[in-house]
Amino acid sequence: MKRTIVALPGDGIGQVVLPEAIRVLGAAGFEAEWVHGDIGWEFWKSEGNPLPDRTIELLEKHPIGLFGAITSKPKDKATEELDPSLRDKGFTYYSPIVKLRQYFDLDISIRPCISFVGNPLNFVRRTRDGGIDEPEVNTVIFRQNTEGLYGGVEWTNPPDQVYDALMTHPKMKNFASAPRKDLAVSTRIFTRGACERIVRAAFEYAKKFGYSNVTVCEKPNVIRETSGMMLSVGKDIAADYPGIDLWDTNIDAQMMWLTKNPEIYGVIVSGNMFGDIVSDGFAGLVGGLGFAASANIGEKCAIFEPTHGSAPKYAALEPSIVNPMAMILTGCMMLDHIGERATAKKIRDAVGGVVADCKVQTYDMKRLRGSAQAIDEGAATTQQMTDAIIAAL
Repeated sequence: MKRTIVALPGDGIGQVVLPEAIRVLGAAGFEAEWVHGDIGWEFWKSEGNPLPDRTIELLEKHPIGLFGAITSKPKDKATEELDPSLRDKGFTYYSPIVKLRQYFDLDISIRPCISFVGNPLNFVRRTRDGGIDEPEVNTVIFRQNTEGLYGGVEWTNPPDQVYDALMTHPKMKNFASAPRKDLAVSTRIFTRGACERIVRAAFEYAKKFGYSNVTVCEKPNVIRETSGMMLSVGKDIAADYPGIDLWDTNIDAQMMWLTKNPEIYGVIVSGNMFGDIVSDGFAGLVGGLGFAASANIGEKCAIFEPTHGSAPKYAALEPSIVNPMAMILTGCMMLDHIGERATAKKIRDAVGGVVADCKVQTYDMKRLRGSAQAIDEGAATTQQMTDAIIAAL
């Protein structure tokens, strides 16, 4: 029986790479009914809502989504681009992917950063004798997806009850001289239940796939309450997994260590912002955002997306030059989730074969400037890369 998957192209290069991923999935033998979901900047401009209710209803009916990319802009820019008839009517731009995560409680984000043999973008380092060492990076980041700094509880010029409550904290005396209209506050809220769910998911993943360690990457020496809660939960849950070591690192030190000895890290678990940072850092070791896939998983719905943005300056190029591998590998994560692991492995093997072969490379793999000229300099188009992966299948 064919599955129904909601295709959410979104903005910019999302509209380019999603069809390529669907093409690869089909070539690998995965049959699905793909239904289109409206999401993105164009719907913000024309409707005042980048995530229309009809799209939420579609995902409630078909709770698996494959998502391309989204454009987000600062508040003033979002207002400028809103249709004039909708201005001054209370519409506020809010990232639709963040809203999807919170609406469907997609609290577990999984971001694998795994190097492919032969990728010219892989991280290398000097050996003692002056040679080159290329460590095998195989790290999976579990990012708490719905809380923390992305929770959306923030104010500029906070209202009376918020301001008065804040001023009861002794450290707020440092901000007492600032006019309230010049005060911006963003909260970082963790709950124990969400911490327990993401940490246990990280340990379960490590147990299932044979990783020897789970690292809680936070900053409990400074952000004592929230990071302290995550680490405390980590210590409690680690007792249930005696064969897996619990490590803890501070986010700033982790960003230094990831270029020192990245091969020692197995599964890393963090809150929302730090998980975003460390996953991009590790992605840089395995080829950059052109190879970075991710999953947003809840109990009733799951949405899969590459971690790159919409890159509108590339979306307009014809032919397209962007690397579709992140989107294709994201499709593999979706297949894993729905039990099509054999097909996912077949696609990953094909991607690995194309990378190792070194004959077909997009502009980023050739270290070329991202422009139309890259094609003349030997870079493959987006479609040519997809063709090569399908041929490898």
